[in-house]
Amino acid sequence: MTAVASPSRETAAGPLLLVGIILAAMTEAVAVTVLALGRPDILGDIHATPDEFAWLDIGYTSLKLIGFLSAAPLMTRVTPYRLVIATTLVMGAACLIAAIAVARLDILIALRMVQGFAGGTLLVAGQAIVFFVYPRVHQPMLQALFAMGSVVAPATVAPAFQGWLLDTESWTWIFFSVGPLALTAAGLLLIVEVPALPTVVRRRFDWIGLFLVSITLLCFTYVLSQGHRWDWFEEPHILWLTLLGTCGLLGFFGQLVLRRGQGLIDATIFRSDDFCFAFIVSFVAGIALFGSAYLIPTFAISVLAFTPTDAGLLLLPSGACFAGSLLAAAYVMQVRHISPIATVPFGILMIMAGMWMLSGSTSESGAGDMTAGILLRGLGLGFLFLSITITAFGNLASPNLASAIGVFNTGRQVGGLMGVAGLQTLIDHEVMSNLAVLGASITTGVPAVGERLAATTAMLAGRGMDAATAGRAATSLLGRAVTGQSTVIAFDAAFNAVALLFVIAAPLLVSIKIGLHRFAVRRNSAERGRLPPAF
Repeated sequence: MTAVASPSRETAAGPLLLVGIILAAMTEAVAVTVLALGRPDILGDIHATPDEFAWLDIGYTSLKLIGFLSAAPLMTRVTPYRLVIATTLVMGAACLIAAIAVARLDILIALRMVQGFAGGTLLVAGQAIVFFVYPRVHQPMLQALFAMGSVVAPATVAPAFQGWLLDTESWTWIFFSVGPLALTAAGLLLIVEVPALPTVVRRRFDWIGLFLVSITLLCFTYVLSQGHRWDWFEEPHILWLTLLGTCGLLGFFGQLVLRRGQGLIDATIFRSDDFCFAFIVSFVAGIALFGSAYLIPTFAISVLAFTPTDAGLLLLPSGACFAGSLLAAAYVMQVRHISPIATVPFGILMIMAGMWMLSGSTSESGAGDMTAGILLRGLGLGFLFLSITITAFGNLASPNLASAIGVFNTGRQVGGLMGVAGLQTLIDHEVMSNLAVLGASITTGVPAVGERLAATTAMLAGRGMDAATAGRAATSLLGRAVTGQSTVIAFDAAFNAVALLFVIAAPLLVSIKIGLHRFAVRRNSAERGRLPPAF
C-alpha cells in the first residue's frame, strides 16, 4: 500500500468512533467463540457427525485468516471507515440468518465462512482506523481499549455470556445477540464524523497471491484442527493436505519475491526489527492465549462436570484482570513513558506462574481452587499483549499499518491453532499412557483393589442390586475412576506444558531480539555508507 498523501497533522476523533469500533470488534468476539461451549447442543440440533461439524470451525477460522491478509488491499478500494461498517453489518446479517437456518448444515458452513471473512477484515480495518485518526501519543491507552473488544471479550466475557444463554435459552440466541450489537456499532459509526485518512495508490489486486494463500490457510487450518483426530501423518489425507499447504506457502513467498514485496501483503514491514520481534512474540503469545483458553473450560466441563454457565463464569474474573493489566500497561507506557518491552517479562512470568498453579488441579478441585491461577493468567496476558502491539506498530508509517496488522493477527491466530493442536495431542497421548500405567497396577491380586471392589459391591447390593450385577457395576465404576484420574493427570501435564513453553521460548526470544538489533545496526551502517557525503 503506497501513500501519495497523508494528513499534515494527527487529528483527534471523538470517543463515539472508538466505541463503535470496539462494539464492532465484539460482534466478532461473540461469533468466534460460539462453537466452544455450544458444540453438544449444536451437534444434536443439526444432526451432524463430528467430522461434518468440524467444518463449521474450519470454515470460520480459515476465512478469518484470509480476511486478515486481504484487508489491506481491500482498504485501497474501499475506505477503512466504510469497510468496517459494511463488514459489521455483514457479520450481523450472517449471524441472524444462521440462527434461523438451524437445520441446514451446508448453509451454516457457508454462513460461518462469511462470518470469518467479515470478522477478520473488520478487526484489521478497525484497528487501522484507531492508528490513523488518533494521535500516536495516545495509542497505548487506545489500543488497550481496542484489545478489550478484540482479545479480552472472546477470551473471557463471551464464554460467560454464551454459557448463560446455553443454560437458559438455546445456542441460536448466541447468534441472535450479534444482530443488535452489529446494528448499534454500525449506527454509531454512521453518525460520527471521521477525520481525513491517509490517501493511498490503488494497485492491481494480487489474485494469484490470494489464491495461493487461501489454499495454504485452508489446508493448514484443516490439518491443525483435525490432525490429532486422525493421528496426524498416519492418515494419508492429512499428509497430502500438509504437502499441498506447504507448496501453496512456498508459491506465495515466491510470487511475493517476484512482485518485489508488493503482493497481497506489503513485505517491507519486515524491514522493521521491532515488528519482526513483535510478530514472533505474538506467535508464542497466541499459543499461550488460545491454548489456555482451550484448556481451562475443557477441563472444567469434561473433568469437573461444570455446566456451560459455570465454565464460562470461571474465566470472567480473568477478564477483569486482563483488562486491568491492559490499562496498567497503557498507563506506564503513555504517562510514565516506559518502554513497551519493559512489561513483557512481567507478562511472561505471570502466565508461567498461573499455568503452574493450575497444573495442581484435581478431580476434586472447584472454582475457588483455580481462581488464583486464572487471575494470574489474565494479568500476564494483559501486560504481554499490549506491549507487543505497541512495539509492532508504534514506529510503522501509515501506508504499512494495515498490512502489518493483518500479518500480526495472522501470526497470533496460527500460533493459537498450533498451540491447541499440540495440547489436544498431548492430552490424548497422556490419557492413553496414564491408563496403561494405572491399569497395570489395578489388578485383582492387589489387596487395596480387592477392598475397593468389595466395599463398592456391598454398597450397591445394599441399595437393591443383586450380587452379580453389583460386582459388575463395581468393576465398571473402578474403571471410570481410573479413566478420570488419567484424564486429570493429562490435563495437569498440558497446563505444565504451557508454563514450560516460556521457559524454552524466553531465552530464544531474547536471542532473536539481540540478533535483530545487530542486523538492523549493520544494515543501517551499510546504507549510510552508500550515501554520498553531505556538504
